[in-house]
Amino acid sequence: MLEEKPLDPAVHERAAFDCGVPELDTYLQRYADQHRRRGITNVYVLVDDQAPHHILGYYTLSAAEVDVEELGEADRKKLPRYPIPCFRMGRLASRTDQRGRGLGKLLVACAVDRCLQARVQVAAYALIVDAKDANAREFYEHYGFTSFPSRPLTLYLPLGR
Repeated sequence: MLEEKPLDPAVHERAAFDCGVPELDTYLQRYADQHRRRGITNVYVLVDDQAPHHILGYYTLSAAEVDVEELGEADRKKLPRYPIPCFRMGRLASRTDQRGRGLGKLLVACAVDRCLQARVQVAAYALIVDAKDANAREFYEHYGFTSFPSRPLTLYLPLGR
């Protein structure tokens, strides 16, 4: 069974992770634990409980805020005119040898669920993502994210109430 877990360097093998995007591989292999320990971001990995050391994919979450004027007009109308608290999914990747299994969709769902759980304690309007390219933007749009009018590779998903 697939499980989402907080990154644990003592358990999760990062060196063999390959998503086909060197920047995302290097982040997980070299910086993810450092950023986790410093409170910059939380890193969550997807593993199979039969091979819990083998990372199938990962995503990161951190706090963020957005100027309300950057949001789409329909969203702006119902919000106050000051910076709006949000969550940011800074990175999301799945192994190249796992493509086609729906792991990206599962990772997005896990991130949204985690944000909804956190909203019980800490208010946040939306989940923000930074797409690496147009293909990644289309991936997020497929799941309901909307591009910022001024930054088409930055998208947001209102978390609703």
